[in-house]
Amino acid sequence: MRLALASLLLLSATALPCLAQADDVTQPPDASAQQAGLVDVASLAPDIDIDMRYLGSNNFTGAPVPGYHANICYLRAPAAAALARVQQHLLGQGYRLQVYDCYRPVQAVQSFVAWAQAPADAAAKAAYFPNIDKPDLLNGYISATSGHSRGHTVDLGLLDCRGGACHALDMGTPFDFFDPRANLGHPHITPAQQDNRELLQQAMQAEGFEPYAMEWWHFSHPLQREQAQALDVPVH
Repeated sequence: MRLALASLLLLSATALPCLAQADDVTQPPDASAQQAGLVDVASLAPDIDIDMRYLGSNNFTGAPVPGYHANICYLRAPAAAALARVQQHLLGQGYRLQVYDCYRPVQAVQSFVAWAQAPADAAAKAAYFPNIDKPDLLNGYISATSGHSRGHTVDLGLLDCRGGACHALDMGTPFDFFDPRANLGHPHITPAQQDNRELLQQAMQAEGFEPYAMEWWHFSHPLQREQAQALDVPVH
């Protein structure tokens, strides 16, 4: 499997996060996720593996992230339905999606920016951004706005279940590894790692999801992207 590099990177200019200003939040006070128009993906795809990394400490901040209180993947209805179709297709091939993040409350986005502006963290740097200075993460990796807060963006990998017990496919870097090696089409990963990335990309693109050139795990569904408003409903 080999996808043309141009097709993988065509969205890089439009997908690059903008740090210019924070999202404006429009939602009723005390709204629930359902009232805000979000759908629990597991209700459509019960076999999907949900591993919301910002719920616990297994993430680049090293701590639970504000706004995450349950291991639930919420998305807008069109994106949720499309992701369920991806899962169904992959199940037929012996694979499962492993979801790391879906809808992300605005308060979580704001906490990421505050974290990036805080003093350096040697342990986090070694694990997640060994070749980038922490403040430089604000140039393309961490942004004051996020498609996640609009409910149409998802971060995920693949589990190989063909032998019975499932194990994560090697994608060349971990999730949230802020480094050029996480870029689509990077030349310094193995052919097997590139094949694994392309398996995920092709399955996601078949249902309308668009990749982000800097992060192999990041996909956005274009339907309702312009109309959807940012939300700050907690995940619970």
